[in-house]
Amino acid sequence: MSTREPLVRLSRIGKQYGGTSALDDVSVDIFAGSIHALVGANGAGKSTLGKVIGGVVRRDQGEMSVDGRPVRYSGPVEARADGIATIAQELALVPARTVLENVFLGVEPHRFGIVDRRRMRKEYRELVDRWGIGVDPEKRVGGLRTADQQKVEILRAVKSDARIIVLDEPTSSLTHVETEALHKMARALRDQGKAIIYVSHFLDEVLDLCDTITVMRNGHLVRTGPASAETEESLVAGMFGAAVQAEEFGKADRSAAPVMLQVAGLRRERVLDDVSLSVRSGEIVGLAGLVGSGRSELARAISGADRIDSGTITVDGEVRDIRSPADGIKAGIAFLTEDRKTEGLFMELSLAANTTIVDLKAVSPKGLLDHGSERARARELLELLSVDPPAPRAQVKGLSGGNQQKVLFARWLFSHPKVLILDEPTRGVDVGARAAIHRLIHRLADEGAAVLLISSEIEEVLGLAHRVLVMRRGAITQEFPADPPLDDVMAAVFGLPGGNQ
Repeated sequence: MSTREPLVRLSRIGKQYGGTSALDDVSVDIFAGSIHALVGANGAGKSTLGKVIGGVVRRDQGEMSVDGRPVRYSGPVEARADGIATIAQELALVPARTVLENVFLGVEPHRFGIVDRRRMRKEYRELVDRWGIGVDPEKRVGGLRTADQQKVEILRAVKSDARIIVLDEPTSSLTHVETEALHKMARALRDQGKAIIYVSHFLDEVLDLCDTITVMRNGHLVRTGPASAETEESLVAGMFGAAVQAEEFGKADRSAAPVMLQVAGLRRERVLDDVSLSVRSGEIVGLAGLVGSGRSELARAISGADRIDSGTITVDGEVRDIRSPADGIKAGIAFLTEDRKTEGLFMELSLAANTTIVDLKAVSPKGLLDHGSERARARELLELLSVDPPAPRAQVKGLSGGNQQKVLFARWLFSHPKVLILDEPTRGVDVGARAAIHRLIHRLADEGAAVLLISSEIEEVLGLAHRVLVMRRGAITQEFPADPPLDDVMAAVFGLPGGNQ
């Protein structure tokens, strides 16, 4: 392969988001007739690199060429016109239209200036016969399962005769049988001379399917080489480097404390598989796992943000019927979502309103909101958390990311929750805010809250938690006591031998 010219050449690619470098000086060659994997831990930059190739993300530095020709796409439409199709985790389909209309979107056959639906149906049948996957062409896409929507995306890509196909975490929502079908199709496309870029954290799949693997860490290229030269252990070592010493906090024994949160047999089709756990008063239980493992889905299910199919949730000894976030709050569950801007904060409202909104009765002594009391109570908490500025009247959208996160914590301090579920509590904050949030989490636990902590940074989980639960493919696969060896937890996260003893 080294004697051939690459179909795609990426040279010194860089991409920044604010002060964070998502990609830094990344150079990779991708060849026709190959399946090329991009692997790395959460936040390594693998998905960002795939999106640069597909025109979804614009690079800030570096050069990209296709067939030796320099390109700079302003969007995925230009990339698709150049033969590059991206099939991302967030599928780009038109929900209100049928399968047939989505597959032929932009390439509809016409007869006398009118869309020729008869020819579309004939060509669709030919596509299904050729590739062995299909969905009822007259069904509306919005009503399909994720796996079937993904099939529609793939058929759309091959119909447009894409020669470069980026698959971003393509099997995270598929069954084993569906995964095998997808792999069979990827091999068939490769054998026809197409380049498949396969972004995944399932290392066993990568080693079984791919010809070449690029390993990434913290936005940097670690190495690119043949898949035959790698093992799951060597990939994990490349993705994480030397084990990092976890941040240490004093962790008092909570084994005799009363159970504050008990989850039993929680199920949600294709998302959660018979999940059971308990968290005691004053205990911090960490959830470690990869994106797609079910961590955030579990948090949303417990808090009432997402429905469950079966299972029970018990808070402070009482079984609670939690069907909405309001039910969760009433039960004493506080949920700090990973997406503070769209799901956590009311960006146009004041700091005071964001702080007190979960318990307006506390600042409405006569049934009417007492703005003076609201601002006074909010200022007390904002100053306690060192929010800068601690101005109750200010809009929350004007704060930095770290200060916005502190406002969310102020909200839950105001409500005195029994259970605190934290999903990526330090994402996008600076070092100072991170340390302050860590201290706050321990303070809330010391005051008796049961804390369930989710973080993509395993070191953060290990540094804060009294116990660590590992999730993989919607199930809890292993439990560790406080301060376990980082290598053992990483092995469990990736399902490697030694991680499931």
